[in-house]
Amino acid sequence: MLKFDKEQFLKFVGEEGLSKRGEIERIVDEISDKGYKNIFLIGSGGTIAMMYPYEYMLKSTSTIEVHAEIAAELLVMNNRHLSKDSVCVFASVTGTTKETVAAAEFCKEKGATTIGLVALPDTPLANAVDYCISTGHEKHSFDTFFLHLQLLTFRFIHNQNEFPQYEQFANELAFLPEGMVQAMEKFDSRAEQFATHHKDTGYHMLVGAGNLWGNTYSYAMCILEEMQWIKSKSIHAAEFFHGTLELVEDDTSVIIFKGEDETRPLAERVERFAKKITNELLILDTKDYELPGISEEFRKYVAVNVNWALTGRISVYLERERDHSLDIRRYYRKMDY
Repeated sequence: MLKFDKEQFLKFVGEEGLSKRGEIERIVDEISDKGYKNIFLIGSGGTIAMMYPYEYMLKSTSTIEVHAEIAAELLVMNNRHLSKDSVCVFASVTGTTKETVAAAEFCKEKGATTIGLVALPDTPLANAVDYCISTGHEKHSFDTFFLHLQLLTFRFIHNQNEFPQYEQFANELAFLPEGMVQAMEKFDSRAEQFATHHKDTGYHMLVGAGNLWGNTYSYAMCILEEMQWIKSKSIHAAEFFHGTLELVEDDTSVIIFKGEDETRPLAERVERFAKKITNELLILDTKDYELPGISEEFRKYVAVNVNWALTGRISVYLERERDHSLDIRRYYRKMDY
């Protein structure tokens, strides 16, 4: 597969990523023993999008009070739920995202307990938080962050006596990286065909819900817009029929992310409509991929990982077909704004 090293992926995401399980469990257990009132999931751009699935999982699986907040907005909104009894979780690959670092410092000043997910230690975010969980490298950071957030989230829920399956779930995560590789291998030719067909397409609609809403938002904004300069719109499946449907024509590219949680019927409703109108419909359905070692009851929780892996295959082929590096930026970190 183009720009993919299977052994590297399994080493960095599977072996090294999951080696943090004990550290993450110790952190969560210490915080749980001390007590807390609520959890804040905080990020900027791609990292706040990364938090949305775990906000959904907490809301749909637990009674723990949770808030997903954009870092820059949190700094100015005077959120009355944020206090010394809050647990605040941040993520930044580089550890230098200024809004996220400022939010971590702000929350710490409030007396909140802070946890940071970073690629590299000894970076501003890593140094600003009470607990730092580092991947140790920038390879496959988001894939690893997803696993770390799953361990973190479900350990909190387990300690709330609301997820007795935690040990089984955490053990089964060891099988997930290999399952993701198999899914990517199965999807790869479709990803290449999509990129070849759409190399000159100027606008895409992306639709998702539930555990996959964050990926929908992130892929539209961070990949298509930021990294490929392609106009796109992320639409929540539950809101699609309250405006956006009127813009669909027979040549409109519509991409639907279908997961396996309770919101799947919302995506299926959009799919039924889109099939009647457009000839340019792509469905990314995690149900199409076997995940050996993952129990049926846990598939909905790992759909976010699988979906992210699949979209990554589209990205590298768009990069090639459009002759547009995913690393090129015109304005981001290139000028003051």
